[in-house]
Amino acid sequence: MNDKPIVALDFSTVEETKDFLQLFQDESLYVKLGMELYYQNGPEVVRWIKDLGHQIFLDLKLHDIPHTVYRAMKGLAALDIDMINVHAAGGSEMMKAAKTGIMDGTPTHAEVPKLIAVTQLTSTTEEMMHQEQLIQSSLMESVIHYAQVSKRAGLDGVVCSAWEAELIQKSTSSNFLCITPGIRPSGSVYGDQKRVATPELAKELGSSYIVVGRPITQAIDPLSAYLEIKQQWNGEK
Repeated sequence: MNDKPIVALDFSTVEETKDFLQLFQDESLYVKLGMELYYQNGPEVVRWIKDLGHQIFLDLKLHDIPHTVYRAMKGLAALDIDMINVHAAGGSEMMKAAKTGIMDGTPTHAEVPKLIAVTQLTSTTEEMMHQEQLIQSSLMESVIHYAQVSKRAGLDGVVCSAWEAELIQKSTSSNFLCITPGIRPSGSVYGDQKRVATPELAKELGSSYIVVGRPITQAIDPLSAYLEIKQQWNGEK
């Protein structure tokens, strides 16, 4: 289990990101940097955040032919990221190529970034999966299957709901990473979120990492909100 909640930096601009990170000058974070921020600002935003001393989960969800993914991953690994992902739907050969690219691109003596897979997007319903992907199994069966394919391809884990973590690890291995978004701190309003979990419950259910966005980034006091969630995640409160 990682002791730091991963903070989702779902901001539109570097300026917003800078304003947020300035609140954490004395705190080393693990942050998730997604498509919006990366595609608009490129590798420099990764280098800048690393220079601040933070760990990075680069959430780009690569999905292409194996050769293209290999070359892309080889380049991204040189940015000294800590975690990155692909779509499991790209297939085992693509995932193996991604793993090889990550390993080939990691500087000598540096730690190889964790490589994880997205199984089914959280926006995908079982009805959509049946009608649009022509996958006739249940959504859970599809998630488990993709996790098993990812494990066999040499990946380190998957993105999943906290409620899926235990079954995924039973179907793969106990050290297969389960990175879980949809986290809401104790006592908060869930809003339109359905399959959510508190940090404490996510830990009990087997989550390896939790990803938290709005409860921290949109809080009146983001630093206090982060420290509160970190304590809950580590069982200190």
